[in-house]
Amino acid sequence: MRVLRTFVVAALMATTAWTSTHVAERVDLLLVLATDVSGSMDESKFELQRSGYAAAFSNPRVIEALRGSPRGRVAAAFIEWSGVLQQKVVIDWTVISNDETARHFGDRIMEAPRAFARNSTSISAGIDFGMTQLDRAPYKAHRRVIDVSGDGDNNSGREPAAARDVAIAKGITINGLVILTEPPSHPYSSHTNPPGGLANYYRNNVIGGASAFVAVAENFNSFGNAITKKLIAEIAQAEAQQQEGSQKRPSLRN
Repeated sequence: MRVLRTFVVAALMATTAWTSTHVAERVDLLLVLATDVSGSMDESKFELQRSGYAAAFSNPRVIEALRGSPRGRVAAAFIEWSGVLQQKVVIDWTVISNDETARHFGDRIMEAPRAFARNSTSISAGIDFGMTQLDRAPYKAHRRVIDVSGDGDNNSGREPAAARDVAIAKGITINGLVILTEPPSHPYSSHTNPPGGLANYYRNNVIGGASAFVAVAENFNSFGNAITKKLIAEIAQAEAQQQEGSQKRPSLRN
């Protein structure tokens, strides 16, 4: 019996040590890239969106910003969403810390098959799914962000503001990348050009949390540049938030 108790205690200690190691691993930023692949995203738009993300992660300015962050690494997950029941993890949580890991992440984005097509647009369900991924992330960070990119308003599921408010309550920031479409734009005209413009729609209904912002791509050719600027801003905001958190901690010195 004594031998059995010793074995059980040793097993529990080993399990606790393994769990603590994984829970304790920290990064500067937890980032969910939530991309719209609904019906209004035709194949050419889809390819340009994918290539824009891939190019941004290998951009020297993004790598430079990453190297200047406190820990020099972020963790990202790439998801695609469409209707209420269409969300998929395309690339699971991956640590990006240098040129090689950033390029590899971009290559995986380009190689993955499209998750969905010809479905409705549920921004709210995309946000909810993004929150789920942050909850299950194997890393910790002061700043947790969901980047929502899309070319139209919400036309399926609950209102995106309801999902946004839940995320804000959890300390999550939601940023937006709006892809503008020239009107008139095919059968999706009212969807891609809602009253007041898509950028204002995102500002009023989608983004929220600390330092939230909307980046605008006026056309799909400028998409990669918009993502690059957004990634640099997010890494910088993660650094600022981490420094602010450190200043708020009480000193342990006498």
